Amino acid sequence: MIFNILLWGGVGFALSFLITFLLMPQLIAYFRAKKEGQQIREEGPTWHQVKAGTPTMGGLLFLISTVIGTLVAGFATNLLNNTLWALLFTLVVFGLIGMWDDSIKIFNHQNEGFKPWQKFLAQVIAAMIFTVIYQHEGFQMGFGNMNLGWLYGLFIIFWMVGFSNAVNLTDGLDGLVDGLATVSFAAYLVIALVQGQGEVALFCLAMIGGLLGFFKYNHKPAKIFMGDMGSLALGGALAAVALLLHHEWSLLLIGIVYVIETASVILQVASFKTTGKRIFKMTPIHHSFEMDGWSEWKIDGVFWACQLLISAITVAVICFI
Repeated sequence: MIFNILLWGGVGFALSFLITFLLMPQLIAYFRAKKEGQQIREEGPTWHQVKAGTPTMGGLLFLISTVIGTLVAGFATNLLNNTLWALLFTLVVFGLIGMWDDSIKIFNHQNEGFKPWQKFLAQVIAAMIFTVIYQHEGFQMGFGNMNLGWLYGLFIIFWMVGFSNAVNLTDGLDGLVDGLATVSFAAYLVIALVQGQGEVALFCLAMIGGLLGFFKYNHKPAKIFMGDMGSLALGGALAAVALLLHHEWSLLLIGIVYVIETASVILQVASFKTTGKRIFKMTPIHHSFEMDGWSEWKIDGVFWACQLLISAITVAVICFI
């Protein structure tokens, strides 16, 4: 069974990689022709203004390729079950929320899309639907042997919305989230294979293929950004994977950089509102490192290495200790 999963998962990986890698230049050319580029925040680092006009919504292609790769592999292995559909639903719906947000920014030529409450409401509704599917599939609504019922449902919503936004906050440097998400999905791939959850493994392989295909165009200097369409979808999908593998809390470590980035924003806002002072030079914290003179490549490399190390230790503890 594992051999079959790896074989067809490899096919799904290859399809996702090739579709993204080969068709991305056409998508970039289309966005450039339509002059649909990223608007840069005025309060952000001044040197990021050179990125203004860079095409965004690159997540569109690697999400489509992931869906295609997953469906092909799932059909071939007879694993197109409700668990796999729940993962694809999460990826697509959170991606559509991000796409809508990106479209508002592009058409209005501004860096603000949805109002915060609109985005939050859309994410909550998507997470609620996932929760219904999760419960329908008979997954235990609780941690370990403890069944929490509807309280666990609230946790699912919090987890999915929280990590969707956490990954979105982290997506501020060329290639950063692409590399981090690749590490995260690779970690969950190993856990899924060890636990025998083939459908989750197939999804992770297709997701990794799409992200690697996208990396050529997203690393510095980025030719295209993934946009909220990509980052919101990645965060929601990672939370869904962790939930379906029933290793919910592992995402705090396998997604350690997203957690730190989000914590830096929360601490900065809390400190400024209560004391009038800032803890960091700028948040999310990757901008603080930039202001200390670190290059984007250096920040990417250090953040990727930290996520890889902590993810490897987490996987080893979960699977082999």
